[in-house]
Amino acid sequence: MASAHRTVVVMRHAKAEAVGSTDLERELSKSGRRDAHMAGEWLSGQGITPACALVSAATRTRQTWQRVAEGAGWDLEADFDRGLYAADPDTALDLVRALPEDCRSAIVIGHNPTMAYLAQLLDGGDGDVEAGNQMAIGFPTTAMAVFTYDGTWADLGPGSAALTAYQVCRA
Repeated sequence: MASAHRTVVVMRHAKAEAVGSTDLERELSKSGRRDAHMAGEWLSGQGITPACALVSAATRTRQTWQRVAEGAGWDLEADFDRGLYAADPDTALDLVRALPEDCRSAIVIGHNPTMAYLAQLLDGGDGDVEAGNQMAIGFPTTAMAVFTYDGTWADLGPGSAALTAYQVCRA
């Protein structure tokens, strides 16, 4: 298959409550719900409209997705993946590599430290320098790294994407 220009957003879920009946069931805090909505507004303002959404099956990531989609005005069904909840960076990269080839733009919402490591893994170092400097400082809740990539998802590898933006939304 011919290579294609693609966009992938790597996002850490919004701020969650400190406790839940299990870690998997922790819900977003009030500020986390606001921040996730703001993140969607920011993504929409950047002209980003994903064709695919890969989201951890944890409650806080599902709620982050819901608020991001509302803030952006997207009407897209997410793929809630239980494997992404406990994935290491290599497994998360494998999940991105498995995205359908007709998907040109994707968002991945998961947990740290995996999302921070995945963003660092993808970064080829030839993108936006200021965004790279900000991302190097940390990847807090509601952090988003936006990458472009020319190729098939299956060929996406370490250092193969260009960081074009980095944003942390806080109300």
